[in-house]
Amino acid sequence: MSSRQSSQSRRAFLGSIATGAAYFTARGAFASDLAETPSRTEGPFYPDRLPLDRDNDLIIINDSITPAVGEITHLTGRVLTSSGSPVRDVTIEIWQCDANQVYLHSGDSESKKDQQDRNFQGFGRFTTGTTGEYRFRTIKPVPYPGRPAPHIHFKVKRGERELLTSQINIAGHPGNKVDHVVLEGIGIFDRELLQTEFNPIQGSKTGELSARFDIILGRTPDERARR
Repeated sequence: MSSRQSSQSRRAFLGSIATGAAYFTARGAFASDLAETPSRTEGPFYPDRLPLDRDNDLIIINDSITPAVGEITHLTGRVLTSSGSPVRDVTIEIWQCDANQVYLHSGDSESKKDQQDRNFQGFGRFTTGTTGEYRFRTIKPVPYPGRPAPHIHFKVKRGERELLTSQINIAGHPGNKVDHVVLEGIGIFDRELLQTEFNPIQGSKTGELSARFDIILGRTPDERARR
């Protein structure tokens, strides 16, 4: 089974279990739908000054030849409606702290100038095409004081309209069991929907990782009308 099929099958399986607990009824969805990606807090460190380089490669800034510190990770996935249709022309933004636990935000980096990895972009964007696919090259997230669960923040936007803000956690990481943001306000099924595995890429000589995370939005008005 491919990673894409595995990701969607996992969501469908979680959704089918949760149906018995009125999961879909509470969301106004259908039992055949993919489970929607839960929202999570934006947090305090969405960049207050966006970098000049905002592409989807967070490892290299502009034409620098010095890469960021950390475990290089290829983060990919698709943006889909809950019926499984790809969502095109939406922008995915991601942001996260560097391997030294510093965010690209003056409220964090100003006090940690000597600690910050200046070669890590810290923020990136990607706009989906007809398949709804997105991709980033970044680092495997690390924990930091106050957040024992490593995570990557993300936001989905259409133009200036924000459709979803949430976070991606590392599946099976022990910090997930004690992190207040992971635990607060959502049940175990929604927590699982925000986790994905970071797996070694076979044959990579530099130990690069792969992580796949599909983002599931609600049905479009047209899809709801057809039901």
